Amino acid sequence: MEKDKREEELRRISIELRLLEQTAEALQSRIDMINAVMTDLTYANMSLEGLEKEKENSELLVPIGGNSFIKAKLDNSDKLIVGMGASVSVEKTLQEAKEIVKKRLENTEKTRLSLQQQLSQVAEKMSAGRERFESLVAELRKEQSSKDV
Repeated sequence: MEKDKREEELRRISIELRLLEQTAEALQSRIDMINAVMTDLTYANMSLEGLEKEKENSELLVPIGGNSFIKAKLDNSDKLIVGMGASVSVEKTLQEAKEIVKKRLENTEKTRLSLQQQLSQVAEKMSAGRERFESLVAELRKEQSSKDV
Protein backbone atom coordinates (compact mmCIF):
# COMPACT_ATOMS: atom_id res chain seq x y z
CA MET A 1 0.00 0.00 0.00
CA GLU A 2 2.89 2.38 0.79
CA LYS A 3 4.20 1.84 -2.73
CA ASP A 4 0.83 2.83 -4.18
CA LYS A 5 0.83 6.07 -2.16
CA ARG A 6 4.32 6.95 -3.41
CA GLU A 7 3.36 6.20 -7.02
CA GLU A 8 0.25 8.37 -6.67
CA GLU A 9 2.35 11.18 -5.17
CA LEU A 10 4.78 10.80 -8.09
CA ARG A 11 1.92 11.27 -10.55
CA ARG A 12 0.61 14.28 -8.63
CA ILE A 13 4.05 15.91 -8.48
CA SER A 14 4.59 15.24 -12.17
CA ILE A 15 1.34 17.03 -13.03
CA GLU A 16 2.19 19.91 -10.69
CA LEU A 17 5.63 20.27 -12.27
CA ARG A 18 4.11 20.45 -15.76
CA LEU A 19 1.68 23.14 -14.60
CA LEU A 20 4.49 25.07 -12.90
CA GLU A 21 6.60 24.86 -16.07
CA GLN A 22 3.70 26.27 -18.11
CA THR A 23 3.24 29.04 -15.57
CA ALA A 24 6.97 29.84 -15.69
CA GLU A 25 6.87 30.00 -19.49
CA ALA A 26 3.86 32.33 -19.42
CA LEU A 27 5.53 34.58 -16.84
CA GLN A 28 8.76 34.67 -18.86
CA SER A 29 6.79 35.58 -21.97
CA ARG A 30 5.14 38.46 -20.12
CA ILE A 31 8.52 39.62 -18.79
CA ASP A 32 9.88 39.59 -22.34
CA MET A 33 6.95 41.72 -23.52
CA ILE A 34 7.42 44.12 -20.61
CA ASN A 35 11.14 44.40 -21.45
CA ALA A 36 10.24 45.31 -25.03
CA VAL A 37 7.83 47.99 -23.79
CA MET A 38 10.52 49.33 -21.44
CA THR A 39 13.00 49.52 -24.30
CA ASP A 40 10.47 51.42 -26.39
CA LEU A 41 9.71 53.83 -23.53
CA THR A 42 13.42 54.33 -22.83
CA TYR A 43 13.98 55.29 -26.48
CA ALA A 44 11.02 57.66 -26.28
CA ASN A 45 12.42 59.21 -23.12
CA MET A 46 15.86 59.65 -24.71
CA SER A 47 14.26 61.23 -27.79
CA LEU A 48 12.31 63.66 -25.64
CA GLU A 49 15.46 64.57 -23.72
CA GLY A 50 17.27 65.19 -27.01
CA LEU A 51 14.36 67.14 -28.44
CA GLU A 52 14.48 69.48 -25.47
CA LYS A 53 17.95 70.63 -26.60
CA GLU A 54 16.91 71.32 -30.22
CA LYS A 55 15.92 74.74 -31.54
CA GLU A 56 13.02 75.47 -33.86
CA ASN A 57 13.75 74.75 -37.53
CA SER A 58 16.51 72.30 -36.57
CA GLU A 59 16.88 69.45 -39.02
CA LEU A 60 16.11 66.05 -37.49
CA LEU A 61 16.30 62.45 -38.59
CA VAL A 62 13.06 60.74 -37.62
CA PRO A 63 13.24 56.94 -37.34
CA ILE A 64 10.56 55.10 -39.32
CA GLY A 65 11.71 51.55 -38.58
CA GLY A 66 14.01 49.11 -40.27
CA ASN A 67 16.97 51.36 -39.48
CA SER A 68 15.51 53.96 -41.88
CA PHE A 69 14.94 57.67 -41.28
CA ILE A 70 13.13 60.69 -42.71
CA LYS A 71 14.68 64.14 -42.67
CA ALA A 72 12.36 66.64 -41.01
CA LYS A 73 12.46 70.18 -39.65
CA LEU A 74 11.37 70.90 -36.11
CA ASP A 75 8.46 73.32 -36.26
CA ASN A 76 7.55 73.52 -32.58
CA SER A 77 9.47 71.56 -29.95
CA ASP A 78 6.98 72.27 -27.20
CA LYS A 79 3.94 70.55 -28.75
CA LEU A 80 4.02 66.77 -29.18
CA ILE A 81 1.53 64.06 -29.95
CA VAL A 82 1.52 61.42 -27.21
CA GLY A 83 -0.20 58.04 -27.41
CA MET A 84 -2.54 57.50 -24.50
CA GLY A 85 -3.53 53.92 -25.32
CA ALA A 86 -6.41 52.32 -27.19
CA SER A 87 -5.26 54.09 -30.41
CA VAL A 88 -5.87 57.50 -28.81
CA SER A 89 -3.24 60.24 -29.11
CA VAL A 90 -3.36 63.77 -27.73
CA GLU A 91 -1.27 66.91 -28.03
CA LYS A 92 0.87 67.61 -24.98
CA THR A 93 3.70 69.93 -24.07
CA LEU A 94 7.21 68.55 -24.05
CA GLN A 95 7.24 68.58 -20.24
CA GLU A 96 3.89 66.77 -20.03
CA ALA A 97 5.09 64.17 -22.52
CA LYS A 98 8.26 63.58 -20.50
CA GLU A 99 6.20 63.13 -17.33
CA ILE A 100 3.84 60.68 -19.05
CA VAL A 101 6.73 58.59 -20.40
CA LYS A 102 8.52 58.68 -17.03
CA LYS A 103 5.40 57.51 -15.19
CA ARG A 104 4.86 54.71 -17.72
CA LEU A 105 8.47 53.60 -17.29
CA GLU A 106 8.03 53.54 -13.50
CA ASN A 107 4.79 51.54 -13.72
CA THR A 108 6.27 49.14 -16.25
CA GLU A 109 9.30 48.59 -14.02
CA LYS A 110 7.00 47.80 -11.07
CA THR A 111 5.13 45.30 -13.22
CA ARG A 112 8.40 43.71 -14.37
CA LEU A 113 9.65 43.37 -10.79
CA SER A 114 6.36 41.79 -9.72
CA LEU A 115 6.52 39.29 -12.60
CA GLN A 116 10.14 38.45 -11.80
CA GLN A 117 9.19 37.84 -8.18
CA GLN A 118 6.37 35.52 -9.27
CA LEU A 119 8.74 33.69 -11.61
CA SER A 120 11.23 33.26 -8.78
CA GLN A 121 8.52 31.78 -6.54
CA VAL A 122 7.47 29.37 -9.29
CA ALA A 123 11.11 28.34 -9.81
CA GLU A 124 11.46 27.62 -6.08
CA LYS A 125 8.31 25.47 -6.12
CA MET A 126 9.60 23.62 -9.18
CA SER A 127 12.92 22.96 -7.48
CA ALA A 128 11.24 21.62 -4.35
CA GLY A 129 8.90 19.49 -6.46
CA ARG A 130 11.79 18.01 -8.45
CA GLU A 131 13.68 17.19 -5.26
CA ARG A 132 10.65 15.39 -3.83
CA PHE A 133 10.06 13.62 -7.17
CA GLU A 134 13.67 12.38 -7.29
CA SER A 135 13.48 11.28 -3.66
CA LEU A 136 10.34 9.24 -4.31
CA VAL A 137 11.86 7.66 -7.43
CA ALA A 138 14.95 6.69 -5.41
CA GLU A 139 12.77 5.17 -2.67
CA LEU A 140 10.77 3.16 -5.18
CA ARG A 141 13.95 1.92 -6.92
CA LYS A 142 15.48 0.95 -3.60
CA GLU A 143 12.30 -0.88 -2.64
CA GLN A 144 12.20 -2.64 -6.01
CA SER A 145 15.86 -3.68 -5.88
CA SER A 146 15.44 -5.09 -2.35
CA LYS A 147 12.52 -7.22 -3.61
CA ASP A 148 14.62 -8.47 -6.52
CA VAL A 149 17.29 -9.86 -4.17
